[in-house]
Amino acid sequence: MAKVKSNALPWLLVSVLVLLLDQWSKAWVLGSLPEYTAVPVVDGFWNWYRTYNTGAAFSFLADAGGWQKYFFVLLAFGISGLMAWMLAKTPRSDWKQALPLALVIGGAVGNVIDRLMHGHVVDFIQWYVGSYYWPAFNIADCAVVGGAIGLGVFGLMSGKAKPSVGG
Repeated sequence: MAKVKSNALPWLLVSVLVLLLDQWSKAWVLGSLPEYTAVPVVDGFWNWYRTYNTGAAFSFLADAGGWQKYFFVLLAFGISGLMAWMLAKTPRSDWKQALPLALVIGGAVGNVIDRLMHGHVVDFIQWYVGSYYWPAFNIADCAVVGGAIGLGVFGLMSGKAKPSVGG
């Protein structure tokens, strides 16, 4: 009988944790923060700022007329499904692959829930310096970006060294 290899699917618990934290924070925002009004957290750098995004990163396609909601939902489910399949193929101990995948899945699903429940994504973290403002974002966005960075960094670091020529 062939030995069953343990896969990284238990890392989906990280996805669930991201999803719960994201949805809890958005419920807090919707119940506590005024719309489109800066609430300083760290003067000169960080505000709570409740706003909405019908598009994707940096409001990409935000004014596309409504079809983009379904496009982004399908895209997020497709990417999450692919990453879950990748988790199933990843050894459980390979945290450098599993953690970033789990972060992206949790963040993507968190924003999908917003799109399906509200028709837009709830954003509330606003960073700025002087008159330069970074577009508002949320916990799900942090997880997606962190996971994508992790995939890139750990993917580059995992390359095997090339043998030296003539040595």
